[in-house]
Amino acid sequence: MKFDKIYQYNFPTTIRFGAGASKELGDYLLKNDLLKPLIVTDRNVAQLDFFKEIISDLKKKNISTEVFNDIHKNPIRPDVYNGTDVYDATNRDAVIGIGGGAALDVARAIVLRVNHREDLFKYDDLIGGDVYVTNDVPHFITIPTTAGTGSEVGRSAIISDEITHQKKILFSPKLLAKIVYADPLLTMELPPFITAATGMDALTHNMEAFLAKMPHPMCDGIALEGISLINQSLVKAVKNPDVESRSKMLIASLMGAVAFQKGLGVVHSLAHPLSSLLDTHHGLANAVNIPYGMEFNIEGFEHKFKRIARTLELTEENGEGVVEYLHELNSKINIPNRLGDIGVKEEHIETLADLAIADFAHPNNPKPVTRENFKQLYLNAL
Repeated sequence: MKFDKIYQYNFPTTIRFGAGASKELGDYLLKNDLLKPLIVTDRNVAQLDFFKEIISDLKKKNISTEVFNDIHKNPIRPDVYNGTDVYDATNRDAVIGIGGGAALDVARAIVLRVNHREDLFKYDDLIGGDVYVTNDVPHFITIPTTAGTGSEVGRSAIISDEITHQKKILFSPKLLAKIVYADPLLTMELPPFITAATGMDALTHNMEAFLAKMPHPMCDGIALEGISLINQSLVKAVKNPDVESRSKMLIASLMGAVAFQKGLGVVHSLAHPLSSLLDTHHGLANAVNIPYGMEFNIEGFEHKFKRIARTLELTEENGEGVVEYLHELNSKINIPNRLGDIGVKEEHIETLADLAIADFAHPNNPKPVTRENFKQLYLNAL
């Protein structure tokens, strides 16, 4: 793979991948007669030079942009409603999500809400709400700026209930982006912490997808290659980034999101409550919990962990070797190995366990997880 070339992949949607791919956005909009897009991002990205350059390039092509960036780092329902109000008030004709998982989730949820005006959580996939996604949706384009969630190739948005703190999944094949511009140059200026946390998010997606109980050999192969690419590139991307390491991380992130259509597991159910209750960065929450969640899963799935260990080229080809690798990787990229180091206190454990057992991810874990298991895992990690 050459890192100075743009490639096109058509899986699961059209992906323009490579350094400089985002420069194609304006011509694509003109070709599709889209002249008034709503651009959804977060406040930090909106201040960056590359974002301002994108807006400037579109303006030069007489494309009228409206930017919505009033979103939480763990998105809640009012973010979606407010963004939809802007879409309506300014008479937009498309939605472009530019950013990490939060921005892309809000953008996708706005895409849903434009022509579906019931309460947002009526469309929650966990209660069969996808059957109500029956109307057309606006043209949707995604441009990732982190290598973590892989939301750019997803069909779902995760939005928290601002009252109960429970995460909801809004899902429909209609919510898949028409085209993705995956440009590793947009990730070059990410600070080390964000690179580390989002990178561990991508690793968690690939590992949990590989272990998820639903049989899906295609996803298994994608997940293992994603794990390999992250092993090759994450430390370099954090400490001394170049286009090659950023490219490998970005494609591995995409692969993780494709693979986890198979399902996720215990680590995400440990992580989601930290984000909704304590506003912990999602990638950081996964990073701290993944060694403990993987350790929980070893018994009965030793053969799966042997394959992960071989993919990581570990001397110890077993689950214990994988867990040790994860602790060491966190240390190398300056991620804490204890929940206590990221603000979790013993008084939070009972509420976290309640939220974790109610979470949507663990039913796909290779083995069942009880509330008591969650409580013990939090205590182990504390």
